Amino acid sequence: MTQILNDVLKLSESERILMVEAIWDSLSTKDQDFELTNELKELLDERLEEHEKNPKAGSTWDEVKAQIKNRL
Repeated sequence: MTQILNDVLKLSESERILMVEAIWDSLSTKDQDFELTNELKELLDERLEEHEKNPKAGSTWDEVKAQIKNRL
């Protein structure tokens, strides 16, 4: 694992961000059961309630990615 990390750290910042995104996407496509704690369930419920009150607040994931890429 250490050699992989060393190789990754040699990449540019934008390449590392793209790699993290690819790794994240690979995890989110697997059909796995995750146990949510009560604390996390409450937090998700609060955020959903806030979104339902004001659905236009915040940014989409595409907007956030674009903002990050524009900073590079």
